[in-house]
Amino acid sequence: MKIAIVCYPTFGGSGVVATELGIALANRGHEVHFITYRQPVRLELLSNKIHFHEVHVPEYPLFHYQPYELALSSKLVDTIKFFGIELLHVHYAIPHAYAGYMAKKILEEEGIYIPMITTLHGTDITLVGKHPFYKPAVTFSINKSDVVTAVSENLKENTLKLFHIKNDIEVIPNFIDRTKYRPDFTDCQRTLMANDDERIITHISNFRKVKRIPDVIQIFYKVLQEIPAKLIMVGEGPEKEHAEFLCEKLGIKEKVVFLGNSNEIDRILCFSDLFVLPSESESFGLAALEAMINKVAVISSNTGGIPEVNKHGVTGFLSDVGDIEEMAENALKILRDEDVMEEFKENAARVASKFDILNILPLYEAVYEKAYKTNYKNFY
Repeated sequence: MKIAIVCYPTFGGSGVVATELGIALANRGHEVHFITYRQPVRLELLSNKIHFHEVHVPEYPLFHYQPYELALSSKLVDTIKFFGIELLHVHYAIPHAYAGYMAKKILEEEGIYIPMITTLHGTDITLVGKHPFYKPAVTFSINKSDVVTAVSENLKENTLKLFHIKNDIEVIPNFIDRTKYRPDFTDCQRTLMANDDERIITHISNFRKVKRIPDVIQIFYKVLQEIPAKLIMVGEGPEKEHAEFLCEKLGIKEKVVFLGNSNEIDRILCFSDLFVLPSESESFGLAALEAMINKVAVISSNTGGIPEVNKHGVTGFLSDVGDIEEMAENALKILRDEDVMEEFKENAARVASKFDILNILPLYEAVYEKAYKTNYKNFY
């Protein structure tokens, strides 16, 4: 099947999932075309099965804000026609599903009918989508999609609660490719990050307010009062500067390493002992899943879809949002005892393996087949 994938090309979870999905589909023999404004960060190799088409937005003085949705719709129309695309899969309701629907209608005028699958990832619903200014467009885009999927049961529930949705929503969870996270590095070099007696705690995110970065610092600070430890902070975002200031204020600047964005998450996680994710909301918790497949236990909030990934008392612990004291206590329960920590690590990897792409990919292929057959039946 020839599939067009529209996504954000950034380090965010939706872009990572969309890219990894496309790569996996290509490995199964499908022809995949990524359409976005920049080559996705996880898309390293192009081939006869993987193509990238850049969306250019011409600069016109008439527009105060350049119309990306218009440029994307036009690019979709051209790409679908030129390459004979059979199915469109967009990640995020707006602007991608909105632009996808416009492309569909333009193509229908020329007798070309293409099914569109929309995957909801979280902030397109819980943050942007519920804003009164965007809500009508989000509702319209979801209802005009041929198939809608959500990455967690919690996100599905929130979508149905916040919007008047007529379509069914199928839950297909996020995933990881287990083969890419084998802890067999000969150059793991844990000593580059910490002393032998120090535990390594890691946080990976886009450093937005919703990630509650100060909570990460405060949890680590409390752990540090009890045991030797180092904190590795991976990512870039608006809260990073404040986090650096807080570390200096608490006198732990030398115990915290800020690495910025990285394409080597597996190498960072290979020497981590604990992952901390105290987010205000998470539609799924992909960062936690990536930690778990690398045999890293997780301390997290119990919000959104995280409990569907991090199993309380098995792969780590869950706490109420903002409960720094309990999160620190739970972290110490894991980190103090070597045998306990190893048990949590093994459990984390075992649970994460259930989300391997080999288990999830057939779910997407089944959705594609259903959408394609329904579209063919309706229009041909």
